Amino acid sequence: MRHDVFDQPVSLPDAAAAGHWNAMCLAFLAHGATTPKHLGRVLDAAPDHAGAHAVKGLFYALLGRRELMAEARTAHHRARALGEAANGRERAITAALGHVLAGEIAAGVASLEGVLRHAPGDTLVMKLGHALRFVIGDGAGMRRSVERVMPAHGADHAGRGYLLGCHAFALEETGDYAAARLAGRAALTLAPDDAWGLHAITHVHDMTGDAAGGLAWLEGREDAWAHCNNFRFHVWWHKALMLLDLGRLAEALDLYDTAVRAERTDDYRDISNAASLLSRLQGEGVDVGDRWRELADLSEARTEDGCLIFADLHYLLALTNDGRDAAVTHMLGRLHRDAMRSSNQTERLMADPGLSAASGLAAFGEGEYGRAFDHLSAARPHMQGAGGSHAQRDVFERLTIDAGLRAGRLDAAAALLGDRTRRRGGHEDGYAAARQRMIAQARQASCVLEVRA
Repeated sequence: MRHDVFDQPVSLPDAAAAGHWNAMCLAFLAHGATTPKHLGRVLDAAPDHAGAHAVKGLFYALLGRRELMAEARTAHHRARALGEAANGRERAITAALGHVLAGEIAAGVASLEGVLRHAPGDTLVMKLGHALRFVIGDGAGMRRSVERVMPAHGADHAGRGYLLGCHAFALEETGDYAAARLAGRAALTLAPDDAWGLHAITHVHDMTGDAAGGLAWLEGREDAWAHCNNFRFHVWWHKALMLLDLGRLAEALDLYDTAVRAERTDDYRDISNAASLLSRLQGEGVDVGDRWRELADLSEARTEDGCLIFADLHYLLALTNDGRDAAVTHMLGRLHRDAMRSSNQTERLMADPGLSAASGLAAFGEGEYGRAFDHLSAARPHMQGAGGSHAQRDVFERLTIDAGLRAGRLDAAAALLGDRTRRRGGHEDGYAAARQRMIAQARQASCVLEVRA
């Protein structure tokens, strides 16, 4: 039995195939654009390798697009058919894929955790589980998983740097910002191409209201994400958010055109970056021109996807901002149908927080701010289940608060704003400071009117 770069068993016929497998694993951990190329070479060299088919299926499933789920199912069928020749690790990855395709992402994570209980040094399986937990917003689970396997990732382990990058992100998502900084820096020392670890530190700067420090952190480190797949657009998105927080609005808008949306893909992650940034810019009074149109055109073709509520809400954000009323109505109807079924985890998330959040976005787009505030506030306690990071979900937090302000519900908006700051360790960012000023001005104006009356 051959073993891979992490000393885990692989049912591959020769050293050349194992070399391609190792290259695929390391590229995947680095979010490298070459990952599918290396995986293709594995399958060319070993077309009957169940593990490669299972990993291919998970890669497709993580892309969160309806048409690619068909490709993932084909890969799952092939991996299962080859199961007799597969080892336990490969069968577990195949089982995880099956759960994901059935809409039960947490069950898919459990299959992978079963591998890690017996082989805690399996960095590939750790990262696959980390990616699935990200989709359902399970930051605490990410942290537990990484910390359980860390003792098996010693100083000479090939995956240690990437594990530390995952630890940095999990630490940040669970509020341990000082430890996240240290872990992220250690990750990059061991694995200079670990874009995930670098990006974890940008999250720390976001959550601690330190936009200037975040820009300084990214400056000169572009090589750490230049090699990436579309994840590089997400790192540029973080830089645009920092510029926005510092009031450098024109620069943030320019970065939207030159980096965040440099390639007009229909990948839900790229659309999410773009829609989120445009929404924030608009919230600060920036005229974004006709930029919503391109996103809405792509989103209108996705109203029936229903793969991830995180994706659907960003599609809806684009549709409402471009006035695509028919498409908004269609998507809301589909969300209701999914919620009524609630036959799996994905559909249950469509119901909660999906329905309330979607209804709130639709109402916001119609200028019905009181109704928007009610719906978005109802979704708010459950929004982590929509997946993504705190920084990504913050666009919905901001829209909730802004809806409250526009509806004149100053006390309720102030309470949410205070809770947002507490969740960030008491750190106030530019958005919070600006909204506090708005609330103070509105209250002062109200007092003046009362005196005059």
